Amino acid sequence: MTLMAKNYSSKGQTFSSRLKTVAQKIPSQGLTLRQLIYQLGERGMLSICMVLTLPFLLPMSIPGSSTPFGFLIALIGIALLANRPLLLPRRYVDKPIAADWLRKVLLQGARIFEKIEKLVRPRLYFLSHGPTMVFINRFLVVFSAIMLMAPLPLPLSNTFPAYAILFLAAGSLERDGGFLLAGYAMVLLTILYFGGLAFLGVTGLHALFS
Repeated sequence: MTLMAKNYSSKGQTFSSRLKTVAQKIPSQGLTLRQLIYQLGERGMLSICMVLTLPFLLPMSIPGSSTPFGFLIALIGIALLANRPLLLPRRYVDKPIAADWLRKVLLQGARIFEKIEKLVRPRLYFLSHGPTMVFINRFLVVFSAIMLMAPLPLPLSNTFPAYAILFLAAGSLERDGGFLLAGYAMVLLTILYFGGLAFLGVTGLHALFS
């Protein structure tokens, strides 16, 4: 059993199994984010970040959801950076999430976590150990969350930063430098993508007014 399975276990369950269990028990009125976190159990703040990325890894995100979800992930990352307790605003964590949509997200997310649980393992320790690397990895989670917050209705604008957060969180939890490298690659793709959009925007404005 991997470290991830241990960290995410609930009475012997892996995290993917726990997601399926929660999905099957969602009431008709849905769940608030606070209730969802409670249902998932004491998994750790980085695992909450991973769950919050799920809507953007799947072709079913709610328009405008990237801003509040990205904001919550950023708050978690800042709390980890500052080594302080996490404080979440009620306006976000007490807002109901539709049952049908949440069930689909959790079930499809469980498939993603099943694949992660098969691949993740401790390796390339120098990328996850020591105060400097821990700070860098957590800072990149915050940076990616800020990029996720951008309300751009464009393909991949949410996908790149969401995968960056997923890989960085999984790599940090599992001391898996391979996943951290994948996270770094997704951060770079995010920077290039947004940089390209900015360049095209500036070029377009310059051509329009010249």
